[in-house]
Amino acid sequence: MELRQLRYFVSVATELHFGRAAERLRIAGPSLSQQIKALERDLGVRLFDRDRRSVTLTECGEALLPRIRALLEQADELRRSAAGLAASEPVRLGYVSWRPADLLDRVAGVAQLHVDPWVLPSHAQARRVADGSIDLAICWVRAADLAEHDLTGRLIGADRLYAIGAGTAAEVAAKDVVVLVDPDTTSWASWNVYAEEFAAATGATVVQAPEGTATGPAFFDYIRKLRRPVLNNPKGQTAPTPPDLARRPVVDPAPFWTWSLVARRDETRTAVRATIEVLTRDVGRLDLDSGEAWLPADDPHIAATAPKA
Repeated sequence: MELRQLRYFVSVATELHFGRAAERLRIAGPSLSQQIKALERDLGVRLFDRDRRSVTLTECGEALLPRIRALLEQADELRRSAAGLAASEPVRLGYVSWRPADLLDRVAGVAQLHVDPWVLPSHAQARRVADGSIDLAICWVRAADLAEHDLTGRLIGADRLYAIGAGTAAEVAAKDVVVLVDPDTTSWASWNVYAEEFAAATGATVVQAPEGTATGPAFFDYIRKLRRPVLNNPKGQTAPTPPDLARRPVVDPAPFWTWSLVARRDETRTAVRATIEVLTRDVGRLDLDSGEAWLPADDPHIAATAPKA
């Protein structure tokens, strides 16, 4: 016996018509009849007398109807109470360098979201979710990472990466771009994987950059030294570009960096699951389906790059 079967019973008892009840419940008529019969078998009584013209409650059906309505109301009250408790339950979220600007507003009334101030690389944040140090993380992950740590990852954001070079802001082909690989693999492991795969797929040039040149003034100084357009990394997406350099769109293909909202696969806490739903609802494909986007082969969101039918 299931709560949904009890709800079906109440709908039929209210309408006294299987067709109208099925329409109200938005299920097929035959399915509704099967569920009512299953409920009658579980209870060991007949609930309705029916023929081709009419549906009426049996004596047992009449007797059980108020009790079942009361039971369903108790179940609804339990859900409301759980939702209220979830809204006051803390949820810990970590991130790398990006998070939605309206993050806290979107979860208001759903959970008490605590944004962890300890900003770490993507691979480190994913491991913190896996070991229970935090509940959620916004980070870049591969499908293999999710499988290895028994995590799920839902698309929450995407950055189209651009190149930075001297002079013109004209488009530059991916094959003519330089990608920097940083020797600090503790901090830049995810970026290095991405950069090397992008170069292998497009013909871009990989350069082993001196440590400390991945962001900030040293990054721009190194671009000036190379005299070639360099693919920007996600940590530098919002950094101001010096006036002697320009942002150049990368084409053929256009590199995108995805952000996943990562959670434990076996997560059962209502507040955490509700937070995931609120933050990823209506995200869409974020221009990944333009037909130009490039993602690593093991990106968990690569299916989103399929052009719209």
